[in-house]
Amino acid sequence: MQILHLNSYYNYYGEPAFYKSLYDLQITNGINISVYLPTISKIVNTLNFGNYTKVVRAYHKYDRIFFHLKENKINNLLVKSFNIKEYDIMHAHSTFSNGYLALKNFKKYGVPYIVAVRDTDMNIFFKRMLHLRNLGNEILFNAEAVIFISQSYKEKTISEYIQLDKRLKIEGNSHVIPNGINNYWFQNKNNAKKIGEGTIKLLYVGRISKRKNLLVTVKACEILLEQGYNVSFTIIGSVDDEKVFSKILCKEYVQYFASMPKEDLIYHYRNNDIFVMPSKTETFGLVYAEAMSQGMPIIYTKNQGFDKQFAEGKVGFSVQSNAEEEIVEKIKMILEDFNNISKRCLLNVDKFKWQNIESQYKQLYLRIIKSYNI
Repeated sequence: MQILHLNSYYNYYGEPAFYKSLYDLQITNGINISVYLPTISKIVNTLNFGNYTKVVRAYHKYDRIFFHLKENKINNLLVKSFNIKEYDIMHAHSTFSNGYLALKNFKKYGVPYIVAVRDTDMNIFFKRMLHLRNLGNEILFNAEAVIFISQSYKEKTISEYIQLDKRLKIEGNSHVIPNGINNYWFQNKNNAKKIGEGTIKLLYVGRISKRKNLLVTVKACEILLEQGYNVSFTIIGSVDDEKVFSKILCKEYVQYFASMPKEDLIYHYRNNDIFVMPSKTETFGLVYAEAMSQGMPIIYTKNQGFDKQFAEGKVGFSVQSNAEEEIVEKIKMILEDFNNISKRCLLNVDKFKWQNIESQYKQLYLRIIKSYNI
């Protein structure tokens, strides 16, 4: 089995470990893979991407203005770097940036492909770039499988952006496969947590930006304080937006820590009560699953990447991203059943083991290969 991964997001935020967990498992389990990583700038150290990866400086920043110009430059280097016909399947890790390459080479060489729908595909390309919607529909329609991170992403994409004559086929080829988290969190699973009588300890881990909606969580804290609750809010992450950061830092109940390695981060997961991240948009949110591994109930955004991974109330609750009153309500609901929700977090977090996810992809590859008689 020969798989060609098309992944311009492999170096997203300069951290290849996320996708590498999947790729290394595929190698271990007998799948021959190659990874194509087109970049905008030169990457000096390519060793972290694995020797199965071809890193190519493929375009310039101004090329981003012209989608087809940029993608055709990337594709020209793709076909120079790989013999496409040698592969059984192409695995495109986004609809537009990588799926375009898969579609183009499917038409030329007949190699089937699967394609993922990311946050940027749904909330930027499909939503804002109306001139590319037909292309997005064509990419998904010609794929052997369409991968969504969550059921909510699947429902929203198909109902809002897929043309009526293409919906039946795309929905039939759709699969919901979540992302995985580092094995460290499974090797260091916490015991079920119990809520104390004192301060409600909320936690957020991630970048400090408008998209993450930290100010809405702060408003929820203010409401809880007005209602007589004691509240602390621990925030961990790098600062992208200084204005947001300054409005948060002045609150006496807020504790801030810079980004830290997982070996230090685990302390904060274990020593806080509820994880709250009502992002405006979120492809998945690995931190939700990390929090679950430590027995933390979670509050996540309705109709975004983590929503509908579980039934409401099982491991936490979804909220509208801009609704501080709803966040307060859901925090109170968690407090009422805290011990049981904490136990269910630990029981259900194995869904996000890379071993389980890799197995799902392998079965999908085998089915496609069999249908093509490769």
